[in-house]
Amino acid sequence: MPERVVPRQLGFAAALATVVANIIGTGVFTTLGLQVQETTDGFALLALWAIGGLIALAGALCYGELSAAISGSGGEYRFLRRIYQPGIGTVAGWVSVAVGFAAPVALAAMALGLYAGPLLRIAPRTLGILAILAATGVHLLAPSIGGRVQVVVTSLKVLLILAFVGVGLWQGPVTSISFAPSLHSFGQIASAPFGLSLIFVSYAYSGFNAAAYFQGEVKDAERNVPRALVIGTLAVTALYLGLNWIFLRTTPIAALVGVVDVGTIAAGRIFGSAGGRLMSGLIAALLVSTISAMTLAGPRVIESMAEDLPLLRPLAQRTATGSPARAVLLQGGLALAFVLTDSFEGVLTYAGFTLSLFTFITVLGLIRLRRREPKLARPYRVWAYPWTPLFFAGFSLWTLLVVLRDRPKEAFGGAVTLGVAALITWLVTEMKPEA
Repeated sequence: MPERVVPRQLGFAAALATVVANIIGTGVFTTLGLQVQETTDGFALLALWAIGGLIALAGALCYGELSAAISGSGGEYRFLRRIYQPGIGTVAGWVSVAVGFAAPVALAAMALGLYAGPLLRIAPRTLGILAILAATGVHLLAPSIGGRVQVVVTSLKVLLILAFVGVGLWQGPVTSISFAPSLHSFGQIASAPFGLSLIFVSYAYSGFNAAAYFQGEVKDAERNVPRALVIGTLAVTALYLGLNWIFLRTTPIAALVGVVDVGTIAAGRIFGSAGGRLMSGLIAALLVSTISAMTLAGPRVIESMAEDLPLLRPLAQRTATGSPARAVLLQGGLALAFVLTDSFEGVLTYAGFTLSLFTFITVLGLIRLRRREPKLARPYRVWAYPWTPLFFAGFSLWTLLVVLRDRPKEAFGGAVTLGVAALITWLVTEMKPEA
């Protein structure tokens, strides 16, 4: 199959907006309630988000170099095929399709239902399904339309978070929590629950690599993709720290423990019951941005795989408007399947563990690629090599080991996913399409 030339319709603004929208979503509005079940120190909780941001920044720098050195869309699928071998890349591609995009779309849709369902008097699951169908429809139109929509909704998302932080600082109530460091703070940071919470936070930052998935459609990609990854991650880290500081500053920890719709509780404290309902609706609307961003980026992995594997080539076909329609529909169907499981925390931990495993393998692959292909053109090089990839890999390994010990069920689910992905890879590689 000859290589197709895909028009580069997405500029830096669309790439940056997609990175920001992929990162800001379900995690920041839902996971604090899970973190405070065992970590209750104010400094430790903010340190959790700061460390998560540093890890994500290190990952973004590494993915920036990989994106500049290995051209084409597909993310880990494209990178791992080149660095290790095609089979590993294909397994990573299937994991990206199911866990990297379809599962997060489902989680964002579930969270949207929890935030907006009571306001609209619609069952949360039904509302989540409608959101997935709407985002799928938009991205069936054309990449350029999806890109413009992404810039608009992401801008509104950032403005809302800034407004939430500003109003919370200006007139929100103040709890007794202290953000000053203490020996107790460092004890909590060194604990196993902190490591487990870092999986939730890592999930909240997991979109830091989003632009690498559709690099082949970005103008001046060797320059714009690394910039979008790094600038987007830095911006989101600042927003996350501000938002969680306001959550903790205005809302007692006892009111947050085990709660998924954290934003609703905090908004009620800051704005009162009516204002809280309004903010809940706005947060729900912004979760649509996350669903849209992942619906834009994810199908490009499916498309890249289909171009390389004969049995999947029908999925690579684009419509007259340039949309990879079949890939968009496949991801939407998988996301709907996750929504129907209706298990938010289980899907969250499973997705966080599995995604961390593959970003860990990919970042280590940067070191392998440097050694194997030292003369490969690298328009962008990671800062402070090799310490930056080693920093990312070290923290990722720690969190993976904590999950293996404390949440074996979710880790087992990740292992099953790898086994299924390996089986599918073998089938599509060995089976020959009929002439």
